[in-house]
Amino acid sequence: MKPLLWTVAVFLQTLTGSCGSGVQFTKHPSNQTVSQGNEVRLGCAVEGVTEPDIVWMKDGEKLYSTDQVFLILGEQHWETSHSVKSVQQQDAGQYWCEVEFHGLTFSSQRAWITVEGVPHFTQEPQDVATFPNTPFNLSCAAVGPPEPVEVLWWLGGVQEGEPQQSPSVLHVPGVNSSIKFYCEAKNTRGISVSRTGTAHIKVLPAAPAALQLLRTTGNNITLSWKPGSDGYSEISHCTIQVVRISGRRWALPPQEVPVPPYKHTLTGLRSFSNYSCRVSCVNEVGPSPFSPWLHFVTPESVPSAAPRNLSFQLSEQQLFLQWARLKEDELQGRLLAYKLQWTHGGEPQEPLLFKDNTAQISGGGRFFNASIQVAACTAVGCGPWSPPVLVLPALAQVQVQRSHVWVGLLLGLLVATIVGLLLAVAAQRRGKETKFGSAFKAPGPETSVFFTAARSFSRNGNDFHESTLESLCISNELKNKLQDVLIPERLLTLGHMLGKGEFGSVREAILKREDSSVVSKVAVKVLKSDITSAGDIEQCLKEAAHMKDFHHPNVIKLIGVSLHRRHGQRLPIPMVVLPFMKHGDLHTFLLLSRLGEEPFDLSLQTLVQFMLDIARGMEYLSSKSIIHRDLAARNCMLDESMSVCVADFGLSKKIYSGDYYRQGSVSKLPVKWIALESLADNVYTTQSDVWAFGVTMWEIMTRGQTPYPGVENSEIYEFLIKGERLKKPADCREDIYEIMHRCWSPVPKCRPSFQQLVTQLEALHLTLTPTTPLKEPLLYVNLEEDNREMDRGGAVGPRILGPEATAEASSWGVPWQRGAEDEEDWLMVASEAAMAIGGDYRYIVGPCGAFAEEGDEMRSTGGRGALGNRVLGELRDEEDDAVINV
Repeated sequence: MKPLLWTVAVFLQTLTGSCGSGVQFTKHPSNQTVSQGNEVRLGCAVEGVTEPDIVWMKDGEKLYSTDQVFLILGEQHWETSHSVKSVQQQDAGQYWCEVEFHGLTFSSQRAWITVEGVPHFTQEPQDVATFPNTPFNLSCAAVGPPEPVEVLWWLGGVQEGEPQQSPSVLHVPGVNSSIKFYCEAKNTRGISVSRTGTAHIKVLPAAPAALQLLRTTGNNITLSWKPGSDGYSEISHCTIQVVRISGRRWALPPQEVPVPPYKHTLTGLRSFSNYSCRVSCVNEVGPSPFSPWLHFVTPESVPSAAPRNLSFQLSEQQLFLQWARLKEDELQGRLLAYKLQWTHGGEPQEPLLFKDNTAQISGGGRFFNASIQVAACTAVGCGPWSPPVLVLPALAQVQVQRSHVWVGLLLGLLVATIVGLLLAVAAQRRGKETKFGSAFKAPGPETSVFFTAARSFSRNGNDFHESTLESLCISNELKNKLQDVLIPERLLTLGHMLGKGEFGSVREAILKREDSSVVSKVAVKVLKSDITSAGDIEQCLKEAAHMKDFHHPNVIKLIGVSLHRRHGQRLPIPMVVLPFMKHGDLHTFLLLSRLGEEPFDLSLQTLVQFMLDIARGMEYLSSKSIIHRDLAARNCMLDESMSVCVADFGLSKKIYSGDYYRQGSVSKLPVKWIALESLADNVYTTQSDVWAFGVTMWEIMTRGQTPYPGVENSEIYEFLIKGERLKKPADCREDIYEIMHRCWSPVPKCRPSFQQLVTQLEALHLTLTPTTPLKEPLLYVNLEEDNREMDRGGAVGPRILGPEATAEASSWGVPWQRGAEDEEDWLMVASEAAMAIGGDYRYIVGPCGAFAEEGDEMRSTGGRGALGNRVLGELRDEEDDAVINV
């Protein structure tokens, strides 16, 4: 019994801060009451522990202090303190210290710090929205210590009533215009003033803005818009007015839409019709003005009716057919052709296509006793078939009428039997033929297309329509800006894939003039073919609009914009035409200098020249109020003269007011290049571009290494907030590292401007010992042979050019930029009629702009080789590491 009691005593001793180990607190923090702004210090001492880790606690949370000092009072006897030099109300609370020993936690006695000062508010008056002359109440509460606290109200700059004990409620009988108000809290220490609130008068909301077409699905159109100011009253719903324009205006019943979200799908619209719509939003005061009208055209569909009044005239030489045209509402699209199918002896024959509603077919005798049907076809498909018509000669019809009664009965019975069989076959065929996608194929063995009819729908004919900016759902301002740089699609011939990303790809292309007198090589940036969002298309065109105004040797310039018309899609794919950068991107070039099969040296003067080119380009962009937001070596290109051009403005923003841009939506951002304040608050300025420029300088000095090796994307912010930065690269001069390090100042205004960076880099460039210029032949790495050899598909390894090859040194490139992709080339040239009948009239663009047979593409492009595959793998790894969803 005694050992058990002794064990319990030891356990209780441990819980109270002392045990058989000798751990005990010899000094405890004491309660203190101090005035706001004065210093306070708490002390704590523990005995019985060697080098203890004494932790201060406040209200159950650990206090982290970088200047905590431990004093040695004796062997295994330690003292520490916690002090606040200027105590504030938030420092008030319960404090104690803890120490761990052998897995047990020992705590000192607890003490309170009470802060006396001017009152602090626990409830401040909030903004109010009210109708004119309607009563409302305002509330205000504040506490000390010291107590008591009195509250005094101010309304419209005039004192309201006498001071009241906190908390206080002010009754306002009503106002007829907006008015400001606040409250004052007073105790023996002083006076505190609350936030200033506003009493708003409820009014009608403002007109909605940015009404746009969000999505098109069949005959359903999804609209989105942004509400105007709510008039200080919550918007309950919005009203959509829709008008169909077909010779005259047909107003549809208005639709009330609950909000949010501020979008709605209009259903049951007619195909291929002109519509206009506008939106008004309603709060408890009433409806807002309407937004501007939005005009749009619904997509095409298959015709809804069959051609009527099919008639014929048959002779031995020819068959003449005629039928009535469909009405515009029945056609539901642009007429491509009339499709005629006929059966003879119960066997389906080869279908024919006709442009007009009449047809003359030679060899009329072969159509005797044939059953004929006609359907109208648009780019989407064919509509229903007309009732079958049996073809008989006129003479046979007269003889039948004049024959004896018994002959007539027999012949009538025979004709009725044949017609019945044909109707049964036609009814079965009709169910199949009107399904989308199978309307142009006849049952049974595949047959060829009537050549004469198909020829009139070739790409070179008059039926091919170039896409215009009017077919896009973009603002008029953007249309006007791009109108003079629009390039017809027929002047572009796409070739190899040079690279691709999340939203599109870059292709090598051939651009010719209208008269085909001049042909030049360009690069074309296109959206992915499966992207149909009007927002993605507008973002791509906005990037082009930015580039249109750029005129600087170190900023990539815009050649033009083209629109690729897609079969079955209302919106074309935008293509941004840029100069062809023969030597690729700077990051790939730097990687090649380290990782190529035959690495080559880049002099310090060359590397500094790269930095200077980028700084000059960014100085120009900043002077145009452009924030790039994605500056990195991978987005800088090398032209024929090895000058660096800043490119890829997919994330760039034009600053229209102020000097910063706040990112408001979720997007992929290059975390390891983003400034500290941008990671914290999504705020981007020219100074944040300077930060990215410093990282780009580090990339250049390391020949393409990934920044912050060993640090994950998710750890970057914590890494930087501790004051850590990129380390000085090996063989990097101190003055160069000093320039890039100043770019990473935590205070944006302390970073150098691009103008200062240009001046510093120019001075640095002049001090370097002149070495072999970059344009010397020995610095060129030839990665492709003669154009003829590339056309034969030979994969050529790198070699160093000697002086005798200077004249040929201007045609080198990077092999993985020239290699063909495994995916099928999406740009197929085809006539709409060929698409409609299911034929395969495709011309695949070859690697050098010539037409190649399908299946020869890989043979004509050559392989990447081991070097290309290895460096491509590293490039993809670094690209994946470069961005993260923020």
